[in-house]
Amino acid sequence: MATNLDGTGKFKSISNQDIDQCALDAYIDALWLERGLSNNTRDNYRRDLRQFADWQLGYHRSLLGAKVSDVLGYLAERSMANHKPASIARSLSALKGFFRYHLRESNIALDPTQQIKPPKLGRSLPNSITEADVEILLAAPDVATDLGLRDRAMLELLYACGLRVTELVELELAQINFPQGVVKVMGKGSKERLVPLGQVALLWLQRYLHQSRPQLLQMGLSQILFPSTRGRQMSRQTFWYRVKRHALKAGIKKPLSPHVLRHAFATHLLNHGADLRIIQLLLGHRDLSTTQIYTHVATQRLQMLHQSHHPRG
Repeated sequence: MATNLDGTGKFKSISNQDIDQCALDAYIDALWLERGLSNNTRDNYRRDLRQFADWQLGYHRSLLGAKVSDVLGYLAERSMANHKPASIARSLSALKGFFRYHLRESNIALDPTQQIKPPKLGRSLPNSITEADVEILLAAPDVATDLGLRDRAMLELLYACGLRVTELVELELAQINFPQGVVKVMGKGSKERLVPLGQVALLWLQRYLHQSRPQLLQMGLSQILFPSTRGRQMSRQTFWYRVKRHALKAGIKKPLSPHVLRHAFATHLLNHGADLRIIQLLLGHRDLSTTQIYTHVATQRLQMLHQSHHPRG
């Protein structure tokens, strides 16, 4: 139990749990102030740290008072509970950042994660779909309805620009430049990038703006480009549900999510000869190594084509 002034000059008792919560909040705030991380990323960090804090609390130990044995025990328990290596690595990454920050701020004397190495991860290839499947999916929404036309415009924009789902649902009217045919995207870390829309996506977007968006807003005022049925910003989960619904209607049986269209955007560009650095800029990747994963997808496709069509394949 710690003590601190309560504003009246008197000391009050503060539990270790309250101190840990303050330490967690301070770190999450620093992620925004120092690194400009998005709300979604900060929420993920908070969730991972909260899980470890709750685990510590179950053993009557504090978050800031964690030792090397505590962190190793927590990670081992998650591994035995069949959590994926990527999930364990993410948890460790959150803990490392948290303890580095508080070591720097002189709130702790030692970083318990300093000597702990993350689990080795195999480099998984992103899921993608064929160009034919993309065409089937894009044609699935019923464009005779307001919702169907909105969904068609969203899918066209998602595939034409390779947007993240959050970037798509947060788009505002002012971010679309119709004369130049580009969209200004606010990506991770509040970094802006300009992405060409393409003629097809531009036509569907213009049709949607004239026919459906006014009906969805119901005379309300909003800058959100793709409002929900309530005239508000759509959630990522809602759009994911809509994509799965259209995929089911289209008869696409492979696992599908909005992010798959982002992968398809990059893979199909590469298959048609686009430069990797151009794809990096369009996707908003900070590091080229992140974009290079798509070269493996393209290589797999070339190998399949060789095996199918070469006489000695």
